[in-house]
Amino acid sequence: MRFILAIVSFVLAAVMIGYGIAQRTILAEPDEVAVSSVISSTAAVTVIDGATLNAFAGSQTLTINGSDQVFAAYGRTSDVLAWVGDTTYNALSFDSAAGAFASKVVPGAEKTVPDPNGSDLWIDDYKKTQTLTLTVNVPEDISFVIVSDGTQPAPSSIRLSWPLDNSTPWSGPLILGGAIALILGLGLLLWATNHMRSGRGPRRKPQKLPKVPRKRSIKGSSRRALPASASGRRRGMIAVPLVLASAIALSACTTNGAVPAAVAPSPSASASNGPDASAPPPPAVSTRQVARIISRISAVATKADATRDATLLATRFSGAALELRLANYAIRGADGAQPGLAAIPDGPVKLVLPQQTDLWPRTVLAVIQDAKDNTIPPLALFLVQVDARSDYKVSYAITLEPSAKLDNLAPANIGAPRLDPDSNLLKMSPTDVALAYGDILEKDVDSPSYLDFEKAGDSLRTSVGLANKQQTAAALPATAKISFGHMIGPADAIALATNDAGAIIAVNLNETTTVAPVEAGAAVNPTGAVKALSGVAVSTKGVVATYGDQLLFYVPPAGSDGKIILLGYSQGLVSAKELG
Repeated sequence: MRFILAIVSFVLAAVMIGYGIAQRTILAEPDEVAVSSVISSTAAVTVIDGATLNAFAGSQTLTINGSDQVFAAYGRTSDVLAWVGDTTYNALSFDSAAGAFASKVVPGAEKTVPDPNGSDLWIDDYKKTQTLTLTVNVPEDISFVIVSDGTQPAPSSIRLSWPLDNSTPWSGPLILGGAIALILGLGLLLWATNHMRSGRGPRRKPQKLPKVPRKRSIKGSSRRALPASASGRRRGMIAVPLVLASAIALSACTTNGAVPAAVAPSPSASASNGPDASAPPPPAVSTRQVARIISRISAVATKADATRDATLLATRFSGAALELRLANYAIRGADGAQPGLAAIPDGPVKLVLPQQTDLWPRTVLAVIQDAKDNTIPPLALFLVQVDARSDYKVSYAITLEPSAKLDNLAPANIGAPRLDPDSNLLKMSPTDVALAYGDILEKDVDSPSYLDFEKAGDSLRTSVGLANKQQTAAALPATAKISFGHMIGPADAIALATNDAGAIIAVNLNETTTVAPVEAGAAVNPTGAVKALSGVAVSTKGVVATYGDQLLFYVPPAGSDGKIILLGYSQGLVSAKELG
């Protein structure tokens, strides 16, 4: 019986180990499903939509070649198509019936596109020579754009693959179980052998029997069959269980006991109803995009500030922020002792509030903190993208007040609507806020708008308000007079709604200071930045200096008893000239 059990263990071990190894080798399923296409079109752009990228579950691996230079980027489908515009392109989709790519050419009036490398529109982009391989996991509202250099035909060979789960969870246990059965069989064999040897014992010499008289043989009789020997019986006992054990082992290999093979994923279903028409527009950008944009803006600003390169600066600045920096370049060019403006740090980005929109222009508020010096106040940047192929530019760069709190803002993945400059949804429209605050800077408590604004935490009133203006006027000689004025600046106001129906607004206010002689023969002598920017050392007519104020406010909703709060400001000389 011990021999039988040993043989059964050996057979079971062989079956289990063999089947466990086979699962990982000859019976292994494919580890991916892939489709390929060779595009014969000469279009400069290829677009792969989100439904194709998600034809099967799992991450997507793209392998692209067929041109000297390969560029690929992904973004929201609407953004990708807006960037392609009216350019002829290849639309690559997945034909589920054929299990292959389907390519068609979408005609357009243009044949080429600008260089897409480094565009702010992309969530991420990749560039290689000859062959580009990348793995992503993007949702269905994301599409890929593939080009060479925007002029030459797009790369012709594209392969898209998805991983398959070809794991064999029973392979390890089968091999381990087979090893245990093998060891058990060896143990049983040794036990049986040892038992058989010890069971024989010492043998006694058999006694001689008395002789029996011989009988005469009878003709025609046959000999009796001798009984089977003991050893013969043992062989028979072994043979029958061996057959049974083999049958049991072989039955374990039938389909009922086998591990199911990995099933290839079926194409995923696309949304049939389309986007919800009642849902708000998506945010203009993601937090990740903003971090990349800020890094690029910082690099441009650092280089432009160091060399006073106005052309380079204009690639990333516009509006009030550009006006102030260009004026500073001119001042420093005329007088090297004059200080530059605060640098634009490359992060970290502490707050992002994108506009809810899928159209252009687009606006984003980003608050950044200098990572190298925490004593430098945070900087609020309003970024504006004019169209899909343009980069985001800094329209406002405003230093926040120490006590500023930007509360009740929507999260970055939702965004906020941009309000009209003359919106009546607020306690005061953005345009009126700028003029009312300028009046307070000139009249203080005598301004009709004084009680509408919060005084506490407003350091600009202290530095350039009525008290400072009176002090400046008192310091002039009797031969000169000074006057002050204010007006709306050239930059558009920007207002992004808050969760309490109020708004965070950035406005541009220009303050003017005019100094003129009061009698014939008298003259005024500009100094410092006014002298450097105007180029006038002595004037008998007078000089007018214009200071550009970039102001950031929180404005409560219409009907609220809350006050308008100054959250930050940046101010500097933007113009100086002699009176005509």
